[in-house]
Amino acid sequence: MQKFGLNQSTPRHEDPRLLTGGGAYVDDTAPEGALHAYVLRSPVAHADITALDVAEAEGMPGVRLILTAEAVEAAGVSNAMSTTPVKNRDGSMGATPLRPLLAKGRVRFVGEAIAMVVADTAAAARDAAEAIQVEFEDLPVKMDVATGGPLVHDDVPDNLVYDYGRGDEAATEAALAGAAHVVELTVDDNRIICASLEPRGTWAAMEDGRLHVCVNGQGVWGPRDQLAKTLGLGKADVRVTNPDVGGGFGMKAMTYPEMFLVAHAARVLDHPVRWMAERGESMLSDNAGRDLICTAKLGFDADHKLVAYRMDNVANMGAYCSGYAQNIQSDLFSRVMPGVYDVQACYMTSVGIFTNTTQVDAYRGAGRPEAIYVLERAMDFAARELGVDPFELRMKNFIPTDAFPYATPMEETYDVGDFPRVLRRAMAEGDVAGFAARRAESEAEGKLRGLGLCYYIESILGNPSESAEIVFEATGRVTLYVGTQSNGQGHDTVYRQFLNTDLGLDPDVIDVVQGDSDRIATGGGTGGSRSVTTQGTANRATAAKVVGKFAPFVAGLLDVEAVDFDDGAFRAPGSNKVMTLLEAAEAAREAGEQDLLKTRETTTLPGRSFPNGAHLCEIEIERDTGNLSVVRYTVVDDFGTLMNPMLAEGQVHGGVAQGIGQAVSEHVVYDETGQLLTASFMDYGMPRAQSLPMIAFYTESVPSTANVLGMKGCGEAGTVGAMAAVANAALDALWPLGLRRVDMPFTPSRVWAMLQQAEGAIAAE
Repeated sequence: MQKFGLNQSTPRHEDPRLLTGGGAYVDDTAPEGALHAYVLRSPVAHADITALDVAEAEGMPGVRLILTAEAVEAAGVSNAMSTTPVKNRDGSMGATPLRPLLAKGRVRFVGEAIAMVVADTAAAARDAAEAIQVEFEDLPVKMDVATGGPLVHDDVPDNLVYDYGRGDEAATEAALAGAAHVVELTVDDNRIICASLEPRGTWAAMEDGRLHVCVNGQGVWGPRDQLAKTLGLGKADVRVTNPDVGGGFGMKAMTYPEMFLVAHAARVLDHPVRWMAERGESMLSDNAGRDLICTAKLGFDADHKLVAYRMDNVANMGAYCSGYAQNIQSDLFSRVMPGVYDVQACYMTSVGIFTNTTQVDAYRGAGRPEAIYVLERAMDFAARELGVDPFELRMKNFIPTDAFPYATPMEETYDVGDFPRVLRRAMAEGDVAGFAARRAESEAEGKLRGLGLCYYIESILGNPSESAEIVFEATGRVTLYVGTQSNGQGHDTVYRQFLNTDLGLDPDVIDVVQGDSDRIATGGGTGGSRSVTTQGTANRATAAKVVGKFAPFVAGLLDVEAVDFDDGAFRAPGSNKVMTLLEAAEAAREAGEQDLLKTRETTTLPGRSFPNGAHLCEIEIERDTGNLSVVRYTVVDDFGTLMNPMLAEGQVHGGVAQGIGQAVSEHVVYDETGQLLTASFMDYGMPRAQSLPMIAFYTESVPSTANVLGMKGCGEAGTVGAMAAVANAALDALWPLGLRRVDMPFTPSRVWAMLQQAEGAIAAE
């Protein structure tokens, strides 16, 4: 059975079910006969609502309920969503203006919810929404990401959401002033739309006097608590479940107005209500990602050793503060701001700005991709400006292997690392030595070719505590209750592998239960690549507790003083007496030892783990069209101990695809009035299979000391490294033409414009 255990590439247990139509997603699980909800959204970016008349709509066939801000508040529901502010440099807290469930008197972005219609059918709900009469008085629109301009919120001067700083500014400025070389670079980190395969959705129903809300999110306890608070209920009166979820990526970690409104409607009507977003409204209303401008200053001594690093970013918050929005480009960014380099004089600032656009929050990596992007772009740029090899510059500045554990100036402690080993492996696997010949071949075909490197590190985030419960059922099966939530990562497979490794149980007798606030007491949900380390540690501790509880009982049954446990069975030393764990569980049931059949344990990690690795990207550019193609991609990661290498590789492939998507084709575009111009897949450039090369994946393991498993999360690593690798490859290809600033996304039109700029500069000379 160990072929299913630790470090085995076991095929995903859930795939046959999901690939043959057996998935149970939120829209599949809604109660039969549930009413349909439809959201009326603002067609303008900034305006006062001067009239809102729902009378005609309320009288239309099939309409059961229409919710407006006035109706919600009259029912005693809090028309306000929560957020977590950061502390400003002056000690005050970031701005937290009201973010309503339904617009109250004013709309602030195209797509903001104004009313929800609940009707017998989806068509009836849509027809009634179109009959609602709304009048607007337009207000000036704020679109630039800078302080000042038309106020998005009257109580937030200059549209300044927060002003964050971290590190030692005086020491950093002094070190920069004394540096032999100072290199400065500004880069744009373009806004993207998450576009998970499954759009957002929810349904709610009253069950035995309690509210049951099903939402395709990334955890159940946060939504449960917020629902109770917003609706004025006790936590015990609310049950939240997550069914199968078709992609989360951080976007589904936060709550949205629709969940609260559907829940309220189900209570008012005492009838199940369902809502499922259409792709267009998802693109308008889902939390967006990235959207910031970063300026990096690197100071080097005469020998090209880093002596200082300062980074300042300006981040677009959109029209409101989403749940964790203020923390993304400030606190979470700071966790890995110095990257893998031995530099102690560091300082960063982050300024958040309100604009009349959709709110921005976590997107795969949540601050860490943004931090690594600007740093690795700056390191590559510095190497070219200083006339040194980009690989050698990084090697020279890596944190030495014997310096771990390493305390960074951002108050993080990297537990382990061997960055030179990982980079050398990447250079070998990526055939860096053969690049010059490949470049010559491309040039012979009239193409430009570039090689880009990114060496990333990320910090595992989220609650360090997690629980697991193992129950031996009367059917002979074993149920594992977990506090994380799969969004497609393969948790069902990996957690079975844990119990196979630690308890010797056949994976086919194990059932993994997740995403139910009634059946699982607490949990941290999924986000920040925390699942394998936090849940894995809890799983292992619970398994050890099971063995410890059963051992005395089995020893008594076998009439021996003590037993050993190995490969799913208890054995009496020096004899042939053996009892399997499942046999012991059945014996315990017959003996009435119920305590043995259910075991729960909670663990807390002593520190974070820090996945890291090298991404090598090669691109080709067609001179006549500006088309940029990613033609080779090599990744060498240090994920510590791997539970399932195949699943880890799949996570990296997906992350790299999203990073390449942002770097090459994805770009949210608004016009000057705040209208979203990229509101469909006809206009928004999702990466396609033809856009991606085969991704070569290798690992160099340096086991983490921050958990007993030695593991490091892998869910977001691919995205963290991909953007800078692609952008640096583009810079490498365009540098000989005299171009010094190149920014994502590298769409054909943008790259063609860069080429024309270069040709114009050459002609002018």
